[in-house]
Amino acid sequence: MARYTGAVCRLCRRENVKLYLKGDRCYSDKCGNERRNYPPGQHGQRRTKSSDYGIQLREKQKVKRIYGILEKQFRAYFEKAERLKGITGDNLLIFLERRMDNMVFRFGFASSRNEGRQLVRHNHFIVNGKKVNIPSYLMSPGDVLEVREKSRKVGRIIESLESMARRGLPNWLELDKEAMKGKVISLPAREELTMPIQEQLIVELYSK
Repeated sequence: MARYTGAVCRLCRRENVKLYLKGDRCYSDKCGNERRNYPPGQHGQRRTKSSDYGIQLREKQKVKRIYGILEKQFRAYFEKAERLKGITGDNLLIFLERRMDNMVFRFGFASSRNEGRQLVRHNHFIVNGKKVNIPSYLMSPGDVLEVREKSRKVGRIIESLESMARRGLPNWLELDKEAMKGKVISLPAREELTMPIQEQLIVELYSK
């Protein structure tokens, strides 16, 4: 499957916002978006004027990059969100937040969603007592995610938990740091998702 393998700081610069794709580096003065706060490429410092379509497209690309999802899967989430009751944009973000790789990041077991995806693939976690190694697995309220016994000495997981204080734990999650175990208390409300996302622009783009 095609996946971006280039410098991820370029993605933050392209969207002109921190996407926190490199974990702790994004919180330091080494952050590429802060050091060069303009789009990458030869013409990055030119002034440009975006159309309505361009603004909507950039918003969609930004959300895809935050969660590390390709177009086909992202579109599938949108179609599921559209079929549910409620606000389509809110439903879409909740689907993305329920992904297991995102939950691993939210609980602090990984320093970024990309690292969380890799750890899930490498069989470091169990959900409700069963091994799950599918990053797109959707978790629900009441589910318990924990680090496998054999993986509790993995350096990346320990380091990420130690530095988790700067990110904070969302109110809709509960974490037992000592037991390396987290529980999903409820689905997040829209106001609890603090990333600078205008999901209505994505709904408008796909509704054309």
